[in-house]
Amino acid sequence: MPFTPIHLGPGLVFKAIGGRRFSFMVFGGAQVLMDIEPLVGILRGWDVLHGYTHTVPGALVIGTIAGIIGRPISEFALRLLRIAHPPFTWASSFAGAYVGTFSHVALDAVMHADMTPFWPLLAGNPWLSAVSIETLHLICFAAGGLGLALVGGQALARRANGTPPR
Repeated sequence: MPFTPIHLGPGLVFKAIGGRRFSFMVFGGAQVLMDIEPLVGILRGWDVLHGYTHTVPGALVIGTIAGIIGRPISEFALRLLRIAHPPFTWASSFAGAYVGTFSHVALDAVMHADMTPFWPLLAGNPWLSAVSIETLHLICFAAGGLGLALVGGQALARRANGTPPR
């Protein structure tokens, strides 16, 4: 299924580590952009759903697009929702975008046989079934729980110290 929310779990860990240097919003947007090709493939009945976009070069292109459009879209959404936030930088936008697209390729490579993640350098998918799909999902859910706990703990500590959000 395209647009799987379990990809967001590892993103929360990156947010906890990167703070304001990592945009979780752009990370999430990059996940959606990555799965436009599989969605179109499902609707059109393609045999290969995870084609060029699910390769390292595809992740680079989509990450660049996500980084460029992610900052203004995220700033607009935060302003529209009246959510206070620290200054949004291009570096945080591109960090979220590239971590989003490259992690997407890595996670999907473990579970989708129609992928060739290292195209054009390597045929096939050497990561296929590196772990079971159940284990992969468990890792993503555990990362989400860890990331949520870390981000929440950091927010509580900042509130207690009176420091601004990261």
